[in-house]
This record gives sequence, structure tokens and C-alpha cells, in this order.
Amino acid sequence: MTPPGTIALTGATGFVGQAVLDEADIQGVPVRALTRREQAPRPGVEWVQGDLSDRDALAALVADVDAVIHVAGVVNTPDPHIFEAGNVTGTLNLVEAAMAANSPRFVHVSSLAAREPQLSTYGASKRRGETVVAASGLDWTMVRPPGVYGPRDTEIFELFRAAKWGVVPMPDTGRSSMIHVDDLARLLFALAPGGEDVRSEIFEPDDGAEEGWTHPDLAKAIGAAMGKSVFVPQFSRGALMGVARLDRLLRRKHAKLTPDRVNYMTHPDWVASRAMAPPKARWTPLVETREGLRQTAEWYKREGWL
Repeated sequence: MTPPGTIALTGATGFVGQAVLDEADIQGVPVRALTRREQAPRPGVEWVQGDLSDRDALAALVADVDAVIHVAGVVNTPDPHIFEAGNVTGTLNLVEAAMAANSPRFVHVSSLAAREPQLSTYGASKRRGETVVAASGLDWTMVRPPGVYGPRDTEIFELFRAAKWGVVPMPDTGRSSMIHVDDLARLLFALAPGGEDVRSEIFEPDDGAEEGWTHPDLAKAIGAAMGKSVFVPQFSRGALMGVARLDRLLRRKHAKLTPDRVNYMTHPDWVASRAMAPPKARWTPLVETREGLRQTAEWYKREGWL
């Protein structure tokens, strides 16, 4: 597949966005990237200062590009209005800018949580963002990643930090899929050129594990990556809600375990659908999860996170 020409990228300074910039560098693809704050110069990257509420910045971002890759979004917040502003209104603003610029291609990063929008405010906001993209008339493809891990991640990092102490608490039931951030970045580039096999499609990528990961197996794999044999206590939804309230009390707006997150964490099936896998001719995962977790743990240690 021929790499795209210049791409417009949102969320470039975040976890997934930085992996996309790394992949762009590998492929030699120039990027025009949205940023809220001034950034250091980076070869191949043109920074556009602004955010998803800044219509002038969005117009400059998408002008004369070959594809728009929309990564930016709100993953975790105690305030439901922030989910709406980031995942729905922000997506609408970008879609309108892309439509006005006659952008030839739009790749939207959603979430597996959008599959069950009734479970959480986060999932509902991601589903509404999908609806905006689908109604746009653009040449679009959407990606619903499962649990994304890798260097720089601050969400699943909490499980690595717990593994350091030998105890990784998990929900009492369920399975989930995983994907390394580098594999996700490669997928976004594989979709950017477009084509009949990906037009107006929603894909659920993963690491290739047919039935995903049980919570205990994932916790033990993270423990092994940390060189630890871990204890995995499993908690009911009610117990996790209590922990979420305690996390909010202790870390306030910086709490990682919110009631909204508990609602979708405790759903029994977050395994990517085989029927919605990306075309193998375009992309297959390269990072085996146990090895990817080990490399991620090494990155956290090297960078002083653990």
C-alpha cells in the first residue's frame, strides 16, 4: 500500500498521537499536527496551534492534505460535559472543517466502548462522535481500538504500577482485547490511502488473540513483564465503585478509576469482533502482547515512571 501524502493529525501530543508521529517519521510522511501549546521543532511536522474548538486552526490544519487522522479525544474525566465537548463537539468541528476543505479522506479513532454506549458516558460520547462522522458524507473509516498499551501510556500504566507491589486488582468477570500502540499507529497509516475495502467501514483491531484476555491472565502477564509473580484479587462492580469513590477522594480530578470507568470495565465482553477485523491485505498485528508488555515495562523503568 502506497503511503499517503501529507496528513492532518489531531491528538498529536498524546499517547497514540505520538506513536502516529513516530510511524510518520518511519514512513517519511509529512504531518500537519494540531497542538494546544507551542512545541519544539520536529522534522517532517508542521505544528498548528489551536484546539478542536478553534475553527480557524482547524481550517489551517486540514487545508490541502491527503488524509485527516482524528485521534484526539477525552478518555477519562469525572465531568460528563468534558466527554461531550471533546468527543462529540470537537469531532463535529473537525468534520465540518474537513468538509469545507473537501478533504479526500477521514480516519476516525473511536473506541471499543462505543459498541456498548449505554454502559458509560465515555462510550456514549464516542458513539455520538461516530454518528457525526458517518453522517458527514466524507470518505471515512473508523477504528475502535480495545485496550491500547505501550510506552507513554498513563492509563494501563496503573496496572504496571500495581504489579510493582505484587498485587493487581481486577474486575471479577470478563475478557478484553489488547493492542500495542505501534500496531495501532501502523493501522491508521494503512487506512489513510482509502479504497473500496475500507470505505465507510468500522474496524475492531487487536493483537490477534482469538478470545482476548481474561482479567487474571492479563494481570499475570503484566506481572511477568515486571518480573513479578502477582496476586490478582477480583472485585465485583459494587466493590470497584467503592474504590472509585476513594480514588476521587484522594486524587480528586486526577482520579483514574471513576464510576464511569467502572461501568464499562465490568462489562463481560470487550473482545474485538473477528467479523470487524481490518483487511489482512492491509494490516496484521506485529507485536505479541507478552513481549510488548515486557518492552513497555522496560520503558517505564528506564524513564523513571516506576
